[in-house]
Amino acid sequence: MHVSSSGDLLADRRYEYARAYLDAGDHAAAADLFLQALERAPGWLPALVGAADALVAAGRRDEAEPLLREALARDDDGLFGTSLKLAALGLAEVPAAPPEAYVRGLFDDYADRFETVLVDDLGYRAPWLLADLIDKVRPDAAFARGLDLGCGTGLMAEALKGRVTYFAGCDLSPEMVARADAGQRYQALAVTDAATYLSATGDSYDLVTAADVLVYVGALDALFRAVAARLPPDGLFAFTVEEADGGDLVLRDSLRYAHGEAYIRRVLAEAGLAVVELRRDRLRLDRGAPIRGLVVVARPVF
Repeated sequence: MHVSSSGDLLADRRYEYARAYLDAGDHAAAADLFLQALERAPGWLPALVGAADALVAAGRRDEAEPLLREALARDDDGLFGTSLKLAALGLAEVPAAPPEAYVRGLFDDYADRFETVLVDDLGYRAPWLLADLIDKVRPDAAFARGLDLGCGTGLMAEALKGRVTYFAGCDLSPEMVARADAGQRYQALAVTDAATYLSATGDSYDLVTAADVLVYVGALDALFRAVAARLPPDGLFAFTVEEADGGDLVLRDSLRYAHGEAYIRRVLAEAGLAVVELRRDRLRLDRGAPIRGLVVVARPVF
């Protein structure tokens, strides 16, 4: 995420040094430098959030809370995800959805290294797991019209290459969409969120996909209803979620949402959809640990 200057050169330098220490795992040193930056630039939002993150990582949560609450008051559009950070610490109610500005900023910043980091470093598998499950449900089937929600750079289109004649994609991040466009993986692209795209289009789609997207959506009832409205009777909705341990909807300390199987089945049913196939599998790594998820293909119930 690009961070604007505090207006004080020394505060900016201490902030950058603090970021380097935080990335290196020296949380105490990072916290000290972030706090030094705040002494020179009181109320500077990036340093408030950085100091809070470092203090939490250093086990000094009580010191982080007032900084996060001040940051929340200054984070007008939610770009820094302060409402999520407070909720993940149990200091506020879990929001039904993350701020759009936070998700957009996260992926705009990530776009130039997205595929390398995600696939090579984190063992990202969601698009290929979905493609395999779709093939199990409809062996060797081709789809005339597909829609990829939260398409990113286009890995889902790559996994389904040759199987979707007309593939549209949408994503909140302009940088991600620009890279998907450069890769010529879709026939149409839009910079918008999934719910807005689905409500604006009058088209129907034989296949709707959402690979590693719903972790940044939160509550799924409205989105699932919108997907159902765009599927013909033989259409498929294929998606992944991180699996919640013993809960319907959980916000993890990664600031990603996880969903329980019972929740997924219930919300699908309420939208007029039913599970055709569901698998549990490893979706990716996070800080060296495997992230278990649900890989789901659903269809309309008529």
